[in-house]
Amino acid sequence: MRKDHALRAIRAMGDEVLTEMSVRFDAMDADVGRPSIAPEKLLRAQLLQMLYTIRERLLMEEMDYNLLFRWFVGLNADDAVWDATVFSKNRDRLLQADVAQQFLAQVVAQAGAKGLTSDEHFTVDGTLLEAWASVKSFQPKGKKTPPPDDPGNPTVNFHGEKRCNDTHESKTDPESQLARKGPGKEAKLSYSGNLLVENGNGLIVDAEVFQANGTAERDAALVMMEKLPGTKAVTVGGDKGFDTRGFGVECRNLRVTPHVAQNHTRPGGSAIDARTTRHAGYKISQRKRKRIEECFGWLKTVAGMRKVRHRGVCKVDWVFTFACAAYNLVRMRNLAVAVPAV
Repeated sequence: MRKDHALRAIRAMGDEVLTEMSVRFDAMDADVGRPSIAPEKLLRAQLLQMLYTIRERLLMEEMDYNLLFRWFVGLNADDAVWDATVFSKNRDRLLQADVAQQFLAQVVAQAGAKGLTSDEHFTVDGTLLEAWASVKSFQPKGKKTPPPDDPGNPTVNFHGEKRCNDTHESKTDPESQLARKGPGKEAKLSYSGNLLVENGNGLIVDAEVFQANGTAERDAALVMMEKLPGTKAVTVGGDKGFDTRGFGVECRNLRVTPHVAQNHTRPGGSAIDARTTRHAGYKISQRKRKRIEECFGWLKTVAGMRKVRHRGVCKVDWVFTFACAAYNLVRMRNLAVAVPAV
């Protein structure tokens, strides 16, 4: 492998994070039973899966002969590769802990130590993550349904039936919600994936997954901004969906100046007036906020977050957060290449 290969820098940064988390991993190990796969190797394999957009079973097959993958994960050339089922079972232990949040926090701290992040100017936004559930599973709550004619692909006729989240739920993923991206778009069972991105280099600072209930983007934005360290005032950019009086009031209570796009078509007009828009910083925030779309694009196309393969808010939040950490590692490596150290 050549010296300037991207995985070299990504593994070096990832190992630094894993070293900081070693105490947390030691506490997760049981004193009895068969030895499990080391969490460090599990997380490195998860990183490979997102970096190379590869399915889990195919990843296990490729690790059987791909020396690059073996080196990255930490396996010797003659070590046995795990069975895909064993890998999934061991990874589920990590899904039940806050490992992804800690991993992302350590990556952000590492970027901050290198001067790659801004602690004053941020952007928030959300997107729909399609759930791992079929629309056919969206059935009335508490109503017994007759046995399907075909268990693998039953025939379901929804013609003339009014369905909504108040009266229906998915039988395979009850926490997913029926939502659509906009007027005229088809509704799908989804979750709301939300990001807080700093405006300096477009690195993801925090991530939250909520149920797609219509107000999830604003609720998640407030939760993420409340966790920002420090006491000095900061700014946050956003699209027209954040232009509500309630969101503006809550932002100012958190010492956050809302630099969100004005929505003049809403009843009562925009909640953002000239006291905010007259400043040059507002125009900069509106220009910088488009960078968050690059994060969503990478997460959905490369990391496989367009349609998540886990069920339940907690598991989807874990995978989405870890994918955000993977994006940061790629972004930090690219920044290091673009601006070499003097």
